[in-house]
Amino acid sequence: MTVTFDVWRMPRTALPRVLWLMARERGRLRRTPAVNFVKLLGTGGFGPATANAGRWAAITTWAGPPAPLHRFDALAARHCRLTLSPLASRGTWAGREPFGRPDPQRRHDGPVAVLTRARLRPTRAATFWRAIGPVAATLDGAPGLHAALGVGEAPIGWQGTVSVWATSRDVTAFAYRTAQHANVVEQTPRQRWYAEELFARFAVLDVAGDPGVIGWVEGPA
Repeated sequence: MTVTFDVWRMPRTALPRVLWLMARERGRLRRTPAVNFVKLLGTGGFGPATANAGRWAAITTWAGPPAPLHRFDALAARHCRLTLSPLASRGTWAGREPFGRPDPQRRHDGPVAVLTRARLRPTRAATFWRAIGPVAATLDGAPGLHAALGVGEAPIGWQGTVSVWATSRDVTAFAYRTAQHANVVEQTPRQRWYAEELFARFAVLDVAGDPGVIGWVEGPA
């Protein structure tokens, strides 16, 4: 299985065409034989008020070699594609396990991408956003972090993040040695924020196009 994460910087003047394309392409891509799973996503920072109307994304799993998403590429001012291979996946997305069940013994020494996705319980959303704010603040300048952005199927209720790190060790250090993040991890089962959740980690096989679209920086050593 190969996974691609595409991010496009779209001209502001193209927003009506982008919205039409997002609606039309969802069904067409799902019917494409080589596509096992696809989600077309908005992007932003970390919070429902940070949606970015000029940047859009897609996560796609492929049964064979990945193909370009030509209709989006043709409209975009800039584009970045991460080609990924699943290392770990836990949970479901729309009732499916889109990244299978990777071999837990597999090791990867290079860059890794992390996807978190959750469907929030409406009655728990406000407490979730209050808790996640301090975590987002600690991401800036985290050792080994190359890029991080929020993604979602809608601005409210469907929350996700994609982050790219220099190594798996950097991910582990942030997740369990950063007090703010460790506190959220500890609260999650008690607060029951999520009606559905997914956590996945990927080997980054290739970065193509303009990584500035996802805010790529080399990050502290």
